[in-house]
Amino acid sequence: MKKITKKTYLDWYKNMLFWRKFEDKLAAVYIQQKVRGFLHLYNGQEAVLAGALHAIDLSKDKMITAYRNHVLPIGMGVDPKRIMAELYGKKTGTSQGLGGSMHIFSKEHGFYGGHGIVGGQIPLGAGLAFADKYFDRKAVTLTFFGDGAARQGVLHETLNMAMNWKLPVIFIVENNGYAMGTSVARTSNSEEIWKFGLAYDMPCKPVDGMNPVKVAEAIFEAVEYARSGNGPSFLEMKTYRYRGHSMSDAQHYRTKDEVAEYKKIDPIKQVLEVIQKEKYATDDEIKAINQAVKEEIDACENFAETSAYPDKDLMFDIVYEQENYPFLKHKI
Repeated sequence: MKKITKKTYLDWYKNMLFWRKFEDKLAAVYIQQKVRGFLHLYNGQEAVLAGALHAIDLSKDKMITAYRNHVLPIGMGVDPKRIMAELYGKKTGTSQGLGGSMHIFSKEHGFYGGHGIVGGQIPLGAGLAFADKYFDRKAVTLTFFGDGAARQGVLHETLNMAMNWKLPVIFIVENNGYAMGTSVARTSNSEEIWKFGLAYDMPCKPVDGMNPVKVAEAIFEAVEYARSGNGPSFLEMKTYRYRGHSMSDAQHYRTKDEVAEYKKIDPIKQVLEVIQKEKYATDDEIKAINQAVKEEIDACENFAETSAYPDKDLMFDIVYEQENYPFLKHKI
């Protein structure tokens, strides 16, 4: 694994802070009804993404996830301005404004969604890995899903096939404790989701999902295992989300005290404490990072606000194959 250095910590701090503030901005404009539909925010889970990015090869490895998917593509290299524009429904968005919050996608950057069907991305992640193995690309796919999706039967079908075919895929359950709003304790006889892998003789273990170092170490080990042709792994990231399942979630299933307890081990706070302890940056340099993040967020908002909406005809045109309907004017 790449060495975790001063630069790593400074990058982690800036990136995780940006992801947090990006989601905060989306929450604010959602309340203003500038973003519509569903909105699922990643606040609190940033260490999972930060650690994962440190462990993979961005030139060929892939990610696929569920609908809590705004900041993962940013980490993979997608322009955050285009992601915000997508949520605004603007034509400068990643899918010309037609995908929206739950369906961010960028083949160019190895990010394959953004899927609204609970657990629907799990077999797709194995399919991406199957293609990589078939074409001998030496690439690995990180397949993310939540603790709620771990109850879907398709997970077990996919785990079985992935082991049979030794697919280069890592199954990563981001266990934030509550699925849509029901605790793991109420939906499973066992609260240790990582043990699902044991039934398939798949390497599996729990990971501190609030610490990017622990995440990076676990994912790197699994990536190297898969890239060497040994097959999949199953990792349970024990993390926490500070906001509700979506913006419409009143969060009656947990207390404010519980959320406050988890904020004591906030991943951004943990990284900042290391930076301050090791004197990786002065107070003024940290303030400069904070200001730079604010300016980047403002630029994203301005880009989304000032971009145009797509032509209404586009929604009709993309339903049909253009080769069979030459009169359609829009080219996708």
